[in-house]
Amino acid sequence: MQADTVLTGGTVVTMDPDRRVIDAGAVAVAGGKIVAIGTAYDLDAQVQATEVIDCEGQIVIPGLIDVHAHAGHGLIKSMGMHGGDRWEDICGEVYTQASPPEFWYAEARLAALERLRFGVTTGVSLLGGGDTIMRTDNPSYAAAHCRGVVDVGTRSMVAVGPTRAPHPRTYADWTSGERSRYDVGFDQQMQTCRTVADAWHDTHAGRIQIAMLYPVLRDEHERDMAPADYAAACQQAQLVRDFARDRGLIFTQDGHWRGSVRRADKLGLLGPQTLLSHCIDLHEDEIALVATSDTKIAHNPSANASIMGRCPAIELMDAGATVALGSDATAPDRSGDMFRHMQQAMHYHRTHFRDASVLPIGKALEMCTIAGARALGLEDRIGSVEVGKLADLTVVDLRRAHLYPPNMPVHRLVCFANGNDVDTVMVGGEIVLRKGRATRVQEAEILDDASAQAAQMIARIGGQGDLELPLDFWGLEGTKT
Repeated sequence: MQADTVLTGGTVVTMDPDRRVIDAGAVAVAGGKIVAIGTAYDLDAQVQATEVIDCEGQIVIPGLIDVHAHAGHGLIKSMGMHGGDRWEDICGEVYTQASPPEFWYAEARLAALERLRFGVTTGVSLLGGGDTIMRTDNPSYAAAHCRGVVDVGTRSMVAVGPTRAPHPRTYADWTSGERSRYDVGFDQQMQTCRTVADAWHDTHAGRIQIAMLYPVLRDEHERDMAPADYAAACQQAQLVRDFARDRGLIFTQDGHWRGSVRRADKLGLLGPQTLLSHCIDLHEDEIALVATSDTKIAHNPSANASIMGRCPAIELMDAGATVALGSDATAPDRSGDMFRHMQQAMHYHRTHFRDASVLPIGKALEMCTIAGARALGLEDRIGSVEVGKLADLTVVDLRRAHLYPPNMPVHRLVCFANGNDVDTVMVGGEIVLRKGRATRVQEAEILDDASAQAAQMIARIGGQGDLELPLDFWGLEGTKT
């Protein structure tokens, strides 16, 4: 057999249905897909390859998958995070008023580089945040994000959608070097989404996928909207969901809690192509609704929402639901390092149940590999090391002090590794990270561009004060916020 590349000598964690772990294993890749898996000894005799990569002392896993994060956050990170709702207010202002396409391009490359360096080959990125402010006044912003991701070489599922009713919402652009404000209604935002889906969905060898989003609507008895606006929002959510269903796109919502899943069910928003994030403090009937409808859940154990309430991820999985891990990155206090989030998830639920056996180690790894692929409707392409699947592979170097001695490699991987231990990353058979360095882009250029765009954004919103240490930063007695 002829192959383009063989990764040989490492421990191969397949995440296939049998959860095979192959010591001194090998993976052969040709035409962007996995063509053979086995022991290094067997494949050495069976396969001729253009390039052979020695993975001895390393572990080969499917590329990690992050099912929930936000485009734009990478240039805001921790700004204003100590000032109550200030961080979210900054996001809202920046994403509508102070973010030209150059901002979205620079941030996309920075976030994609972070994911790449951490072994994350596929990630969901909502084009804005918190749960309401999407940059969908014009297709140019999504296009800039997509170009940035393609430059780096990872995969991104870009979620676009209208803002929550009422409309219009005021946006601004900076094409003339000065702020120019204008109002944008629901119809214009939907046309933007259609244009983005037509131009970008499943393009660049599948590196770009488009998803649709509409903000969460709470149960009608908890609403804080005028009745007419609430009725419009319900209708709009259904229109967005119908468009996603008709186009075969994932439909996602960010921030479900305390009865909102019931409302989503009544509106017909649940189903196999629906991905709901956070999902804290769900009622028992909501757990059943998720499981029976095959709705997917993005669990973000490091997010602020998981401090305010608990996602019943264990109960959801026990009921048969697909639960995958998201970072909710890259702000205000968390990164795209999925190793961190696997470890956080295990401790989060074990602490709740006061039981160290809850969320087994292998299950945590499943949540950001094959379960992540299933949550995105991509399990036939990625998420496991199996013949015929795309060659999205992450190689982690186990020859590190914190990962030694060299035994129990899967335990070392999940419990002790961090994103900086990633050595090599392959996406669709292409090596996009080699020995810890990106191959498609100049990292220094990405960092310099991100710094310049962040500085412009801070100047536009007058946000310099949001960078200062708060009075209670050190937790000293007698300080005030």
